[in-house]
Amino acid sequence: MATYKKRGYKPKNKAEERELDSKHSATAEVFSSLDESASRSEQWVAKNQNYILGLIGVIAITVLGYLSYNQFIQKPKEANAANELFYPQQYFDQALNTTTEKDSLFTLALNGAEGKYGFLDIIDEYKGTKAANLANYSAGMAYLNMKQYDDAIGHLENFSSDDAILGALAKGGIGDAFMQLGQPTDALGYYELAFAHNINDYTTPRFLYKAGVTAMELNQNDKALQYFQRIKDEFSNSEEAQTIDAFIGMAKSKK
Repeated sequence: MATYKKRGYKPKNKAEERELDSKHSATAEVFSSLDESASRSEQWVAKNQNYILGLIGVIAITVLGYLSYNQFIQKPKEANAANELFYPQQYFDQALNTTTEKDSLFTLALNGAEGKYGFLDIIDEYKGTKAANLANYSAGMAYLNMKQYDDAIGHLENFSSDDAILGALAKGGIGDAFMQLGQPTDALGYYELAFAHNINDYTTPRFLYKAGVTAMELNQNDKALQYFQRIKDEFSNSEEAQTIDAFIGMAKSKK
């Protein structure tokens, strides 16, 4: 049983006196050790004070620099780039909605006119902005429509988006370009990325269908049947589902 010393307490015998002295000695050693550790810590801090202050200063400068860059450089840059994007996007939209002079309108969208930037200028001048990223998408689609497939692939590969529709369309556009270049294996890989990017009633059946047709061309008929069956089972209201039974029949007949 532990003992402790009350005020005015006197040990009953020599054994108890030795026990109390031993406890007092151990306690004193603990406090002495703590004092020495604290002293060493204080000495280390004093010795390395300049280093510590310098490190704190570097961290503070980095944080302030990032905040200042974001506030006074990146935000205005993003705003300017978004304003510049409006002009070529008008030509791009006109090209998509007309049956004549498509290439001329796409060219204006790419290169700009009347002192205004085109998509290619925005990509070069506003690197790292959301507008430049979107300009890569639009430039890629413009080149795809103009049958300049290598340029289309390059720009669409530089586009990055988590958007359900644009992300899938970009990957599917790369697949279309590879198909036109006679590279169906590469095309199939991108069609598969496109329909897996996001499950929705627009892009998923569209690229499942393209993946299925491409798989049949590569004699991967089991894969083609799987993709066609998904359209029938999961996207029965889609445009692709209207003729999917015929494609299912073709895939089965080739097995």
